[in-house]
Amino acid sequence: MQVPASAEAAPLAPTTASAAAPATSPQPAMRPLGPPAPSAAKPAAVPRDPNKGAVTNLPLPRYVSLKSNEGNARRGPGLSHRIDWVFTRVGMPLKVTAEHGHWRRVEDAEGVGGWVHYALVSGVRSVMVNEDMATFFNRPDTTSLAAFQAQRGVVARLTECADGWCRVTIDGQKGWAPVSSLWGVTADEVID
Repeated sequence: MQVPASAEAAPLAPTTASAAAPATSPQPAMRPLGPPAPSAAKPAAVPRDPNKGAVTNLPLPRYVSLKSNEGNARRGPGLSHRIDWVFTRVGMPLKVTAEHGHWRRVEDAEGVGGWVHYALVSGVRSVMVNEDMATFFNRPDTTSLAAFQAQRGVVARLTECADGWCRVTIDGQKGWAPVSSLWGVTADEVID
């Protein structure tokens, strides 16, 4: 069949829907045969261990020492929080009880503390004598010779701990003391 030339150039006019769509019967809607499939399921979040720091993943509580001769303990983790306490002793042992960003919640031997910036604490371990007069021995044994004595509140550098005894250095003197005489170390802690 030949189409006149004038008909070829004329634009096509819209037609009815039946002419544009194929002449098939409409498809029935598909329904699933059970509960809907989960869409892009997120992996189950592993619960955080409350005995580990949220930031460092180090154990909580843990002991650290004050790095400088002044450290502001704040009411909350941030510079906008009020200063409640000022630690003024280099090497003072502190117990870290919580972490938030760059901040650590610490307390001293008396339970006083607050939030300090992480740059103010060190992983170098120290302890504080918590007896009126503690005796330090040459060996980890009360029958060995006494090396020296130290009063309550004296800060010592911790060098090693084992079997309930810790070896410390105070002003160049070295000696062993039972863990019960010291604050800043746990009874079952082993330090090489």
